[in-house]
Amino acid sequence: MTEEKQEKHGEFEREPVPVSKTRGLKAFVGMYAGEHCAGTELMIGPLFVAAGVSAFDVLGGLFLGNLLAVLSWMFLCAPIAVRARLTLYYQLEKICGRNLVTLYNLANGVMFCFLAGSMITVSATALGVWFNFPMPGLNDLLPNSVGWVLAVLGIGTIISVVAACGYDTVSKVANIAAPWMVLVFFGFGIIGLRQFIEVTGAEVNSLSSLWELCTTSIWTGGDPLPGQIKFTFWHVTFFAWFCNMAMHVGMSDLSVLRFAKKSWHGVASASGMYVGHFMAWLAASILYALQLHMDPTNTNVLPGPLAYRAAGVAGLVCVIVAGWTTANPTIYRAGLAFQAIMPNKSRFAVTIGTGLLATLAGMFPAIAMRLLGFVAIYGLILMPMGAVIFADFWILPKLGLKQYYAEHRSLKMNWAAGIAWIATLTICVALVLSGKPQFQIYFVSLPGWFIASALYIGLSKLQQKGEA
Repeated sequence: MTEEKQEKHGEFEREPVPVSKTRGLKAFVGMYAGEHCAGTELMIGPLFVAAGVSAFDVLGGLFLGNLLAVLSWMFLCAPIAVRARLTLYYQLEKICGRNLVTLYNLANGVMFCFLAGSMITVSATALGVWFNFPMPGLNDLLPNSVGWVLAVLGIGTIISVVAACGYDTVSKVANIAAPWMVLVFFGFGIIGLRQFIEVTGAEVNSLSSLWELCTTSIWTGGDPLPGQIKFTFWHVTFFAWFCNMAMHVGMSDLSVLRFAKKSWHGVASASGMYVGHFMAWLAASILYALQLHMDPTNTNVLPGPLAYRAAGVAGLVCVIVAGWTTANPTIYRAGLAFQAIMPNKSRFAVTIGTGLLATLAGMFPAIAMRLLGFVAIYGLILMPMGAVIFADFWILPKLGLKQYYAEHRSLKMNWAAGIAWIATLTICVALVLSGKPQFQIYFVSLPGWFIASALYIGLSKLQQKGEA
């Protein structure tokens, strides 16, 4: 297929991205900042407070966990992305075979839709403040008003159209919105601290007095709220590292970073990790801690009201736009997953359909209200295939084994990859169900990656035994 025909059909979904179409660092800095400084930060930040985390644990854990995430993008995902320049889905097809990758793409696309739906949910809470319709509470599973359904539908439609227009449009939207959103999130933290000082009457005139306020009133290290797991330093570290596991360790961002000129451009992820998953999470948790301090019975986590109390209309606009910039690349990735199942369909049409599925998911608040657990499960499901890609690309050739074995043998199913995926998930789920603290859902993915890698390498040696 010529480059002209490929561009007409999509964005090099089944061809390597040509060097002429690669982009510099700036495009990825804006995209990562926009994607990870998002409305969902106003969901995740408060959940740290609800989990009874201490000030040292949240600050130290976020610093270390986000550093590990950036290093994972730089040294696991980006080097493969710029060498192969293939989407995750096409690369997996060459490794795993059409039948297995279809199952994976279906799981990946559905999970991305649920994740994007939670982001649409967050944006809709801003419209709830604006138009004063009933919004779901922390424990609600179903939509509770017509206004809520219409708000989610409107926002989801706009997001779907932007995502369907392709990576260039997604990147441009992120670069335009990110600088303003960053300032608003920073404002949330400053305003929240000022309001805390006013409400508590604390004297904050030095770093030590500020630290005292943080440890005694914001991140106190006390008991978690009912139904929440107590978070320690290691909970925060592993959550920050693995909340985007599907994208770096799980290799989903091969589809994005294949456009990067250099592999070190993976460092652009730091703009999202330390602006969004550090500063924005802390700012959001300050707002929620203030809400609890003023009314301990108000445990609802609604980003719209939180942002409005801090920054008025600017806060509401920030929540809406932040939801857009996060859901846009998520729906884009999901659309690529579904198009890999239906390669003859237009990417635009598939992405529109994907966006509608995400919008439907966004009408049900259960995912957003349980976001910590959802992203941990999501990363766990997709992680083994990231290990398979890593081992196939780097380790198998050094052992004299064939890369892209399904393509080499025209296989519909590479059973070595399939067994590694299913067996790893089975082992990890069994560890979680054991109920031991060290095997909580937040911790099992790390040993799971090594298990998946070892299984795939060993099974590949067995599978390819006797071949030249």
